[in-house]
Amino acid sequence: MHTNESAENYLETILILSKCRPVVRSVDIANELNFKKSSVSVAMKKLREGGYITVTPEGFIYLTEMGNALAEKIYERHLMLSSWLEQLGVTPEIASADACRIEHIISSESFEAIKKYLESNSK
Repeated sequence: MHTNESAENYLETILILSKCRPVVRSVDIANELNFKKSSVSVAMKKLREGGYITVTPEGFIYLTEMGNALAEKIYERHLMLSSWLEQLGVTPEIASADACRIEHIISSESFEAIKKYLESNSK
């Protein structure tokens, strides 16, 4: 299934929240992204139907193996791109915002080339 930028942002947010909370709920995602809970509920339904998350009867949201793999990929891109932009002199706030946009559109080939370049030049 192909995901869009919005779905990827939700998955990345679930991943980030799950690293610092025992459980993640729709309200946590809504608060983190400053979205209406109703919008998050619609998105969670689509992610659940796509096999990216599971939702317990209590409303706890967990990434599936497929959802976690995609979220980790997007998060890695975000961290590496924002770090790279900061190294180039971009402020952390702008670097993070730009990385958030770039991470969804950059090809795997281009990202891997940047990653390889940064890793070989950081030694």
